Amino acid sequence: MKNVIRLFVILVLISACKGIDKPDKPDNLLSKQEMVNVLIDLSLISSAKGVNKKTLENNVSSPKAFIYKKHHIDSLQFALSNQYYAYNSEVYTEILNHVSDSLNTLKDIYQEKENEELMKRREKDSIDRKNKGDSLKLKNTKNKKKKPVKIL
Repeated sequence: MKNVIRLFVILVLISACKGIDKPDKPDNLLSKQEMVNVLIDLSLISSAKGVNKKTLENNVSSPKAFIYKKHHIDSLQFALSNQYYAYNSEVYTEILNHVSDSLNTLKDIYQEKENEELMKRREKDSIDRKNKGDSLKLKNTKNKKKKPVKIL
């Protein structure tokens, strides 16, 4: 009985896949590089929603619309281009690899900047602690009055 169900599921999947036609190339197809740039921005916006959703909502009313406007495209153009590239898995994989590489590069750049800022803060804190310690010593020595010694 299990084999019959498996065979039925496989036949349904095969017949469903045959019905998918290759999408026509859109007239206003985004180039591969444009797709990479749009997907990078969409990934960044998606990540920002998870981190600072309230800040993002206060600054940008519609994040996707903002990205489409930034790249001078509309949602239909992006959807048709995405569908066209997604049908050809090799090209789409290449596009997604570029997106991943770019995001990793951005991550490395921002981590390096964050580390530099952290080192500057630590250096400033250590200088402040050193100066604060010295000033306390100076204040303590200046404010101390010598008590007369009593001789018995």
